[in-house]
Amino acid sequence: MPEGDTIFRAATQLRTALVGKRLVDFELRRDPRGRRGPEPGTEVTAVQASGKHLLVHFGDGHVLHTHMQMTGAWHVYRPAQRWRRPGHTVRVIVKVDDGTTAVCFAAPVVELRRERDARDRPTPATRMLERLGPDLCAPDVDLDAVVERIAKLEPDTELAAALLDQRVAAGIGNVFKSEVCWAERISPFTPVGAIDAPTRWRIYETACAQLASNLTTERRTTYGDGLAVYRRAGRRCPRCGGKIASRRDRAQRSTYWCPGCQPDSVTSRDG
Repeated sequence: MPEGDTIFRAATQLRTALVGKRLVDFELRRDPRGRRGPEPGTEVTAVQASGKHLLVHFGDGHVLHTHMQMTGAWHVYRPAQRWRRPGHTVRVIVKVDDGTTAVCFAAPVVELRRERDARDRPTPATRMLERLGPDLCAPDVDLDAVVERIAKLEPDTELAAALLDQRVAAGIGNVFKSEVCWAERISPFTPVGAIDAPTRWRIYETACAQLASNLTTERRTTYGDGLAVYRRAGRRCPRCGGKIASRRDRAQRSTYWCPGCQPDSVTSRDG
């Protein structure tokens, strides 16, 4: 699943390609409601990343909401440029007046709505947005609010699961979940009830720093010129030399960690 840094970069690319320009064509495929989108001539007014969600705003009040999950991607093409994914996976086509075409491929969540409808008749997609915690890719993220939200989880919730919970904070996926725990020398399977408030704050501060360092580069790095533990099971830990381990949860999401320098120790909880 694309993580917050990936969606942030996609939003930046779409913003540059579309905002301030006018539609030549808008096509929403496989929409069971058969809704009509913004008409030709409508201006693209904004592109917004919110955690792992991406929203495109139009001058007539329409909002296009996409969530990539495991399969989706946005691409931007110049005139006559060949598409890099098959046409049958297209979900949305947005063409603007300078010839640029933005294409959304294979996104499981695609919803077109009007701003007023989001307020008056919320949908499952809009409710997902409403439940999101602070966006860790935002420069002004409120980490105190994140710590307050994590305190509402069941105390036996494992840290790895808490980091993936977008209601606590938006933007972390499997890569940063593993990398943040390694950077903080804490087992991803530590129950959050055993982690004190200052440590919780520091964990998410590290997550913010790792995400921020990857907002403008295609090659994701958290340690040296690559990653410390993610997808490195069986290899040596770059810190202690121990063997990196991996484990899948019930949802088949993999966690990577070093048992040598991320022991199953706990920290007393504040308050």
